[in-house]
Amino acid sequence: MTSPTYAARRAQLETYFDRTAVEAWARLTSDAPVSRIRATVRAGRDAMRAELLSWLPADLTGRRLLDAGCGTGALAVEAARRGAEVVAVDVSPTLVGLARERTASLRLKGCLDFQVGDMLDEGLGGFDHIVAMDSLIHYRTPDIVRALDRLGRRTDASVLFTVAPRTPLLTIMHMAGRLFPRGDRAPAIEPVGEGSLRRRIAAEPGLAAFTLARSRRINSGFYLSNALELARR
Repeated sequence: MTSPTYAARRAQLETYFDRTAVEAWARLTSDAPVSRIRATVRAGRDAMRAELLSWLPADLTGRRLLDAGCGTGALAVEAARRGAEVVAVDVSPTLVGLARERTASLRLKGCLDFQVGDMLDEGLGGFDHIVAMDSLIHYRTPDIVRALDRLGRRTDASVLFTVAPRTPLLTIMHMAGRLFPRGDRAPAIEPVGEGSLRRRIAAEPGLAAFTLARSRRINSGFYLSNALELARR
């Protein structure tokens, strides 16, 4: 069962990405010209996606992978090209529809199934690998750990995820965002201290079978995100 804070934030994200930001997100995840600020975000996301993919086996044939918070599907496509059976899920029907349009003509080594829904839905089944790129960055640390616990129960090898690292600059940006009118705000990114996150993960009984194997920060202008790997022991 999801916590009330997770459910509330998930509803905000669905509204934001499906209504307010869908046009901007479509441009950001395409080759269309964008502003200098958004160009740094695009470059950062590209670098993060490449980093996470480098933590997965080069040959994913016979492996089942969940792209948790798939957006327009770029990471899911690369995993399917390696032979994975990919389930790609996102809360935004509009973004999932765009992902389906962009991938309809691709010939992939593996298979690719885009679905609208919650990444924590146990009905999606079990996986060898789960990747949650920038889909947990809007949640507070307790909800992140609870989400990792639920995801970990359904994975046999690794859970790769990103968080927004708590840095002075990001904290200032986070506080400044609260000054904007409510209607103009994006769902807040929640800065996370890696030390606190590691302690909470270590204390979570459901994650006892995992170890935090790798950590890598990507900093590209207005994009700042930290990747971590939970590997089954």
